[in-house]
Amino acid sequence: MSNLIRRAPTLVIAAVFGFSIAIAINAVALRSGADQASPVPLESLRNYTDVLERVKRDYVDELTDEELIENSIRGMLNELDPHSAYLDADEFKSLRESTSGEFGGLGIQVGMRDNVLTVIAPIDDTPADRAGVQAGDKILRIDGELTRGIDLETAVKKLRGAPNTDVTITVVREGEPRPIDIEITRAIIKTESVRYEMLEPGLGYVRVSQFQERTAAQLSDALDQLIEVNGDKKLRGLIIDLRNNPGGVLKSAVDMVDLFQDGGKIVYTEGRVRDAQMNYRANRGDRLEGKPIVILVNGGSASGSEIVAGALQDHNRALIVGEPTFGKGSVQSIMPLSSGGALRLTTARYYTPEGRSIQAEGIKPDIVVHQLKVSNIEEAFSIRESDLGGHLSAEQAAQELFDQVLEESEKTDEDEQPLAVRDFQLYQALNLLKGMIIATHTR
Repeated sequence: MSNLIRRAPTLVIAAVFGFSIAIAINAVALRSGADQASPVPLESLRNYTDVLERVKRDYVDELTDEELIENSIRGMLNELDPHSAYLDADEFKSLRESTSGEFGGLGIQVGMRDNVLTVIAPIDDTPADRAGVQAGDKILRIDGELTRGIDLETAVKKLRGAPNTDVTITVVREGEPRPIDIEITRAIIKTESVRYEMLEPGLGYVRVSQFQERTAAQLSDALDQLIEVNGDKKLRGLIIDLRNNPGGVLKSAVDMVDLFQDGGKIVYTEGRVRDAQMNYRANRGDRLEGKPIVILVNGGSASGSEIVAGALQDHNRALIVGEPTFGKGSVQSIMPLSSGGALRLTTARYYTPEGRSIQAEGIKPDIVVHQLKVSNIEEAFSIRESDLGGHLSAEQAAQELFDQVLEESEKTDEDEQPLAVRDFQLYQALNLLKGMIIATHTR
């Protein structure tokens, strides 16, 4: 990847989210946009140089010209949106490394939401995931330092570090009365983006934790294995789990849709310059030959996950189940600079095949299912009981179910229970998949 970037200074890297990137070989244009741009007003340039000179001369600490200019560039880009930024040489190197599937850090995807450093999702089976970091956590402090006003690149620098070193993050979590301190030991992050299992004969489950360069190929291999495990019988249906999947390589997300969608539009982008307008279409053919698909999503499903869910939802190819997704639908182009750094600039927005904007809207599930745990099941049922207006039979049924769940949790260790039993959303998705199969056979 780095060789491609060195040979092609105008190469664009379409970033699906944060530090996960996909190389798009169509070159942009800054220059094509610049040809049509209005000239920079001289009075504004005079004002800028006046401020630069005064800061250099009178600021309490001595700063070099390079520091002042780089800081002014960062400030200009940070004011545009949460995803545009200036990357120095080290930050650009870190950006390129993030698609290899192996890097140092915590295993956490973060972004800015309402100007607050927010966890998009912890990556499966990484230090952050094992420490209990959750999607939606708002990071208040990193090693005791407040994150107010911090930019994304600086935050990532603080979170990353040498393996076997510790970092403590203080998070604010919805439903918790006070901030939570979480100590995490950094490690080399080696991630496999696809894992799978057979939930029941003919009913497959695939978990896609992020979109790396080989994710679509790994998913295709997983389907082969599920079909082989199932013997002579074909898969009757599939659950694809995209919960807490923060996105990644755009091409992998597009190729994943292409596995199941028999032709038609997958996703398109709209921007001011011609090269920011892309249109991705599926090839003919469907690996499951129209068999039912249920896709699980939640608030940690972002960018590439939203592209997959939105495309298959628009084409009525999959039932989307879970909670509304994150809503990260803007395109960032990475433009290498002669200094060795790069400019990350928002150049377009994603739209689903039917023209729905993903940005700030997200994908709304066809069926909303909230994750339910034994610890909060009583609260959930009490809310429903208050809406029943004294219907005793309904209250009794809810209480019986509550008692049953508590009894089962006491008898069996959670980790020993089947995946579809200990995961409420997955359990509901499995039931819906069975219903879809029955409905298909009765047509």
